[in-house]
Amino acid sequence: MEFSEHLPWKSRGYLPHVDAVGELQMITYRLADSLPRSEIKKLMLELESHPEKVRSRVSRRRVEALLDSGLGCCALGHPEVAKVVEDTFLKFDSEKYELLHWCIMPNHVHVLIRPHISLGLILQSWKSYTGRWALQHNERLGLGVPEESFWMREYWDRFIRNLEHFENAASYIRMNPVNARLCAKPEDWRWGSAWSGR
Repeated sequence: MEFSEHLPWKSRGYLPHVDAVGELQMITYRLADSLPRSEIKKLMLELESHPEKVRSRVSRRRVEALLDSGLGCCALGHPEVAKVVEDTFLKFDSEKYELLHWCIMPNHVHVLIRPHISLGLILQSWKSYTGRWALQHNERLGLGVPEESFWMREYWDRFIRNLEHFENAASYIRMNPVNARLCAKPEDWRWGSAWSGR
């Protein structure tokens, strides 16, 4: 397995991204209502009390904890929605990317891939198809999606720098449902690569 230490950063708006074909990436994206404005406001105030050099790490951990607490409509917790999202990942595996690990949580998603095309294009195809599908079935499934947007526009990506980073990212994805107290062991969570034996 090969890793790059330094890659160019790009910005598509709020968050910086590394969009490098062939480089392992851990991606997290979330539902539009998964972090209420009131929680973001509290987080911003909390970050002011931390030194600037640790704010990014503190922010990431706090956001992860908020997401795992199950805020928002949690539409991904509905089996039909989770299946559509998972099927979308699997459809282009080995064609547009190598799909290594994934986990569909009730209000967010983690994926570890090696992209064969632009990461932005991959995310756009995943989110546009699944978002349209969920909004079309919102009322029938009783999802409670409150807005016209299903997914938050931005996403977080972290390029994998070395084997240790890869193992930590894979473990985080695998253990996320356990750490969020949704199941006892990773293999019990139906909507992840651990369940499918990957």
